[in-house]
Amino acid sequence: MRQEDQHEVRQLPLFSGMTQENFSRLMRAAYVQTFPPQVELLREGDRSDFLHVVIEGSVELFATWNGRETTMSVARPVSTFILAATIQDAPWLMSGRTLEKSRIVLLPSEDVRKVFAIDNVFARAVVSELARCYRGVLKDAKNLKLRSSTERLANYLLRWQKAHGGGARFELGLEKRRLAARLGMTPENLSRAIRALREEGVSVNGMTVEITDQARLSAFARPTPLIDDPNL
Repeated sequence: MRQEDQHEVRQLPLFSGMTQENFSRLMRAAYVQTFPPQVELLREGDRSDFLHVVIEGSVELFATWNGRETTMSVARPVSTFILAATIQDAPWLMSGRTLEKSRIVLLPSEDVRKVFAIDNVFARAVVSELARCYRGVLKDAKNLKLRSSTERLANYLLRWQKAHGGGARFELGLEKRRLAARLGMTPENLSRAIRALREEGVSVNGMTVEITDQARLSAFARPTPLIDDPNL
């Protein structure tokens, strides 16, 4: 595993405070692999053999039931995903596939659990990361239960705009089918929500979004940090 890849992993809050000895132990059997788009990395229901760290590209986490499929989240650099399954030695509750060419670090789950048992700083970092993920799930639930589909889309656009420089023009970040699933709606409902937001100062052309009236959109969306702030 290249030193620059190890350096990127080391910078994550999950790994930054642990001892160098334990970090080296964790990296000993780790490796980096480059995957093309649309490769299934993990399957819902399988055991967690590896903890994955995305260092380039993006990975869609999705779930299926009774012939239906929905996007749960998208992991982007530099981040881990499905940490809980690794720590608990439990089956994955989601599947994962690359959305684009992606470089992934694979850390053997057994090694992660061994270091978790002996490195107190790492253990506290794991607890903090799991708490952050739990709060993210609560925010998603509030977003789905308290907002209409058009309000969910409006707040997604405001969050995405802020995360990508704050300019009036930006890209959606996900193809519309996956964005609809991520926001808990059908593609048809997403199309209706896009049309409805024209009156609130939003223009969508293909994958390009232009916010023509920021104040009007914000007044309609009424964002709150208790749902929309990823750092809270």
